[in-house]
Formats: sequence, C-alpha cells, structure tokens
Amino acid sequence: MTTTLRTATPHDHPRILEVMPGWWGGRDLRALVPSLFLEYFAGTSLIAETDDGALAGFLVGFVSQDHPDEAYVHMIGVAPHERGTGLGRRLHDGFADVVRERGVRRVRCVTSTVNAESVAFHTGIGFVVTGTDVPVAARGLEADSHGHVLMCREIA
Repeated sequence: MTTTLRTATPHDHPRILEVMPGWWGGRDLRALVPSLFLEYFAGTSLIAETDDGALAGFLVGFVSQDHPDEAYVHMIGVAPHERGTGLGRRLHDGFADVVRERGVRRVRCVTSTVNAESVAFHTGIGFVVTGTDVPVAARGLEADSHGHVLMCREIA
C-alpha cells in the first residue's frame, strides 16, 4: 500500500484529533492542535493518506511572521504502524519544499525533553539541538519534566 502526501484542509482537523490520543500512547495532546491551525496554516500543513484514504500521518507547520526566512513545525504525527517507513522524513521534506518556495531557509521545531524518540528522530533527519528551556542545573530531571528541546534544520 502506498502513502501519498497532500496539502491539509480545515476538514482534516477532526480526523487529526481522532487519532492523536492513540498515536501518542494515550497522552491527550489534542489541545495543542486547535482548529485555527488548519484554518490559517493549511497551505503549509500536510496530510499523509494510504490508498484507501486512511490517515497515516500529518504535519502542522507555518512560516514565521517575525522571521520570514524561518518556518516552524508545530506538530507532526505518524501512525504507529507507519513508523520506521520514512513517512516522518517525507512529511518534513515535503514541508521544507513548500516553505522553501516562500523564502524559508531554516525550519525550527520543539519537542519535550522526555520524548527521546522524537529527539532521536529529528536529529536523525538533520535537525540540530539548539537549546533547551530547562535550566542547566536542572538537566537530567525525572521523566515527568516539562522541559523542551529546541531544534533547527537548515534547508537552503
């Protein structure tokens, strides 16, 4: 079965919310993707679908208004059975292609300090850790830490 990418639409929002808790192991992160993201940033957000129309992944991202040479990936999700297939990389590369046409030269993203899989994935596709909002003295906090890892990828 093949997976194709397309530009998101506001109609994709309910589909994304439906799968999020399952894709994040029961963590309810739906509040992080309000409908306004697909109302105002659908043109730079992507949907991955299988041949039968099932949602296989999504990426919600936008170009910065304050730094027009930068874009931000707000949320990326890949169905558990699609992980390891390269779909996450395809979503990021597709986003880079879309925003590069708008003058973007670097893409930024943020992930949780406790999400080692996300940090490993992003650094594996070319992102570099640029910082953390966890104070230096607090690094190595317990797994319930709410810190964030800041990352950047050059796309020029």
